[in-house]
Amino acid sequence: MIADGKSTEHPPDRLGRAMKNIWEFQADLTRRLALGAVISILLGLGMLLLHTPLWRGMAFQFIGWGAVDWIIAIAGAIGSRRARARQHSPEAPEVTRREAQKLERILWINTGLDVLYMLGGALVALFPGASNAFWLGTGIGIVLQGGFLFFFDLIHAWQIRQSVLPR
Repeated sequence: MIADGKSTEHPPDRLGRAMKNIWEFQADLTRRLALGAVISILLGLGMLLLHTPLWRGMAFQFIGWGAVDWIIAIAGAIGSRRARARQHSPEAPEVTRREAQKLERILWINTGLDVLYMLGGALVALFPGASNAFWLGTGIGIVLQGGFLFFFDLIHAWQIRQSVLPR
């Protein structure tokens, strides 16, 4: 219950679990992305210790993509809090539905872009990487980072459809 006496409970989803509020979902998503970013940066820093061109190429990708993901996570968390604060009734079904649909659309678009990242990384690994270990590592790093983001975005888009969007 909240102060005005209205329940903050959400009806169960198709599997019988309590549905998440979109604002909670966005907070969880940005925390997970920030965690993934930090792990990526730490792995990249560790790869730098291996002192080979292949690992250096991968390391730069892990550090760079991790930094960008961290910035996106912070910006997403701030943006979500501001969007919620701007709403007169942030828990109103029409508001939560609109926000959930907007986030779901962004995640599906990102899922498609992630495929392009992986294809681009494969091309880098195959062509300049065929004769240069640094470029091979760069391409592999892009494929791995794109793969992480593909599954991250896909899973979260699916979760919105299954347990956030009201039916």
